[in-house]
Amino acid sequence: MSEPLQSAGFDPVVFDLDGTVVDTVELIVESFRFATRTVLGEVLPDELIVAGVGRPLLAQMESLSVEHARELYDVYREYNHRRHDELIRGYDGIEEVLDTLKAAGRRTGIVTSKSRDTTEMAFRAVGLDDHFDVVVTATDTTEHKPSPAPLLLCLRRLGATADGSIYVGDSPFDIQAGAAAGMATAAVAWGVFGREALLAAGPDFWLDEPRDLLALCLHGEGAHLTGGAGA
Repeated sequence: MSEPLQSAGFDPVVFDLDGTVVDTVELIVESFRFATRTVLGEVLPDELIVAGVGRPLLAQMESLSVEHARELYDVYREYNHRRHDELIRGYDGIEEVLDTLKAAGRRTGIVTSKSRDTTEMAFRAVGLDDHFDVVVTATDTTEHKPSPAPLLLCLRRLGATADGSIYVGDSPFDIQAGAAAGMATAAVAWGVFGREALLAAGPDFWLDEPRDLLALCLHGEGAHLTGGAGA
């Protein structure tokens, strides 16, 4: 685990996108339901279709059906893009958190398994495109979460190391990738995955609501989990 800054808190602060910075939970679930119903003739249980969220979309589709993965991918993206701006939302308090981190001089980044075009769509929809110093998408690396590769790339582009840094996400893949990169990790309660699945991945910190980020990242105060990956 990355150690907090000697002064207080963490820098840089790197975020996952879906389910962490933007509320795409309904959009993702509805897109999966439509794709599986259209291509496979059935709507798979929600816990199955969201189990791979946090990995690149094609890899998620391959886990559902190797034979029909490309068709599932194409149908998902068509539906997702068509209903994107209707179903995507911002999380209350996130913009204030990002503004406060910036004002305090913290470097911020995004590491997402979304493609570059859908990442830009999300930023346009919620108006957060100018809030991050570095954005790393699935387009930028050949290895993806839970590999640490995209996080390490983000740190390099920020001119930072894992020391004093933290990765904030809502999926077990986020926590695994952050730990593998040597970063501290924080799991959020407001995303796609439930508490049990996230705690099983061993995050260092737990965040109940966005404003908890400020106490943690600026002052090093937060719900530290002694059983976390870095404990």
